[in-house]
Amino acid sequence: MSAKKRIRVAFGLAAVGALTIGLAACSTGDSGGDGGGSEEITTVGFVAVGPEGAWREANESNIQDTFTEEAGYELKYAPATNLDQKSQIDAFTSFVDEGVDVILLSATEASGWEDSLKRAQEAEIPVILLDRGIEPDDDSLYVTRIAPDNVEVAKEVGTWAAATFPDGGNYVVLEGPAGVGVVNERNTGFDEGLGDSSLTKLDAQTANWSAEEGKSVFETMLKSSNNDIQLVFAQNDEMGLGAAQAAEEAGLVVGEDVKIATIDGTKNAMQALADGQLSYVHEYNPLFGETALEVVEKTLAGEEVDSYIVVPSEAFDSAEAAQAVLADRKY
Repeated sequence: MSAKKRIRVAFGLAAVGALTIGLAACSTGDSGGDGGGSEEITTVGFVAVGPEGAWREANESNIQDTFTEEAGYELKYAPATNLDQKSQIDAFTSFVDEGVDVILLSATEASGWEDSLKRAQEAEIPVILLDRGIEPDDDSLYVTRIAPDNVEVAKEVGTWAAATFPDGGNYVVLEGPAGVGVVNERNTGFDEGLGDSSLTKLDAQTANWSAEEGKSVFETMLKSSNNDIQLVFAQNDEMGLGAAQAAEEAGLVVGEDVKIATIDGTKNAMQALADGQLSYVHEYNPLFGETALEVVEKTLAGEEVDSYIVVPSEAFDSAEAAQAVLADRKY
């Protein structure tokens, strides 16, 4: 397709050659095989985020459950230390030095990855972004990004909000950590969805994806506005669930006095929507391990893949809609 795509295919073919030679010489650098004629093992370095809530746990568990020895993979899982980017860069560098076959990267921060990605490219190790993108977004440095479309998901939330409050009202935003690309994407999408709505933005503060911080931040927002907030856009479920607790303790009825919209679609949030504690939940589907596996196989086979693979996600705008999927919810 583009020059970048043609370069990427050649890059993938080089990786296959390196893999074949490495397997013949038993030089993967780890105990993936003991020279006894065992089947080929592909080594995958997973630079992960680690503990960050129910969505992240579901996503990373799904990746680990997919890239198994039975499937022909050795997955080296490296979660960040306290969400620290330096620990991720150190793990990434270690994987490059070790000569893994592929690196999966879920970045704690969007910027600061150019040098690491160039180093992987020089070592002919393909990198696949999971969930979070990078800034600046130079897709010549990675194979693809696999994730739901944050902008589109948040845009649907904004469109719902504008339609729900045709006469306007006051709203606040509970954001994820500063510096994370997801935060900017969800803000952009939500604003696009609102369009020329007469809703008035009172405040936006980070609550670090945490229910506890979501509760305390929204308590402060309620006090400063004399409870005059009609809508909360929480960029993830946990913060929205915390906001619901704060609203209840302030004597407000969720769904009547204040509506709370969240993104992720975890089972706890779906239950809260079914119970009337949330007003709108947009899924951000974390279960894309099989897609990642397919992309890795295609990449190592030298096949072309799109530079952004969107994971389909659903919206739920009523207790009935939530109740209908709760029994089969996997996360």
